[in-house]
Amino acid sequence: MKKSSQKSPQHKPSSDSANTRELLLEVAGQIFAEKGFDRTTSKEITLKAGTNIAAVNYHFGGIEGLYAAVLEEAGILRISSADLRAAVDGQPDAEAKLKAFLRLFIQAMTSPAASSWRLRVLIREFAAPTVTDQSAHNKDLAQKMSVLKGIVSEVTGLPEDHPAVARGCINVLSPCFLLAICDRPTLKRAYPQFGLQPEDAPALIQHMALFALAGLAAVARDAS
Repeated sequence: MKKSSQKSPQHKPSSDSANTRELLLEVAGQIFAEKGFDRTTSKEITLKAGTNIAAVNYHFGGIEGLYAAVLEEAGILRISSADLRAAVDGQPDAEAKLKAFLRLFIQAMTSPAASSWRLRVLIREFAAPTVTDQSAHNKDLAQKMSVLKGIVSEVTGLPEDHPAVARGCINVLSPCFLLAICDRPTLKRAYPQFGLQPEDAPALIQHMALFALAGLAAVARDAS
């Protein structure tokens, strides 16, 4: 029997397949960042990517699998509780611990990846969880908050269960979240000298640490 000259999909060069997969990831990341998971369709992604509509199923098993892969790609900006604990442990005092805590966030916020869709996808998922298993995420978040609570307690000299410690944690975190969710072009237009490049990180860390320490010192005086 004469063999057909037409190659089946599995015989396509692996580089073509890998390129299509990367293209789908990039395009999907942009659309998920703009619209969120619930308002995005496979058809929209493949149309913008210029691929066959079946490509999402072929490479990711469906849009849920594609979204999971996008989150995994965006995870280069995610700070785990283990990373945070490693950065804080061994620091000589509470001030150094607070700076180490802030350093991880600021370095992530000023990295080149933070200007892409990756950060916006993570923020959307944090604010409105979708299809991912949240149990591991919630456990990791609780552990990170526990680390910060210990630092704020040490800085203020107040017990960890004091209401002022909880409020102090929010005060420390708020600027980090603002940098995460704020539109970069808008921030640059409003404050051209602010600086969100990697080389700006040391000055930003120092500034935010000084601001937080001064505020926590005032809170401690007021609570005593």
